[in-house]
Amino acid sequence: MNVLFIEDDMIETMKLQRAISKFQSKHKIIEAKNGEEAFDILKGESLPDIILLDLNMPRMSGIEFLTKIKSDEKLKYLPVIILTTSENRVDLLKCFEIGIAGYIIKPLKYEDYESKLKKVFDYWEISELIKG
Repeated sequence: MNVLFIEDDMIETMKLQRAISKFQSKHKIIEAKNGEEAFDILKGESLPDIILLDLNMPRMSGIEFLTKIKSDEKLKYLPVIILTTSENRVDLLKCFEIGIAGYIIKPLKYEDYESKLKKVFDYWEISELIKG
């Protein structure tokens, strides 16, 4: 599975890489530090199967990125899963209103983080994905 991971925090990126290295299935992670960089990646020929998106980023917030991707005819069907520390109900509702596939709050304990990620990846491995 090809995953676009949009996150500006290097520690969070390393955490994700560490967690998925333990999974039995191998996934290709494409990293972007912000929404603008992610859009440059999405202009390429092959699209990711899913997008993991942080909300709090410089230049273009996660909600701005989400709004932009969902208004694009080519990209709007890509499943976007929010992976954030924000427990703000307004953020949660806004993201679902725009059209996300899931909203995951990053837990403080690494083991809990790994467990949540494993469930996300397991689900999307068996879900029918749009092949671009």
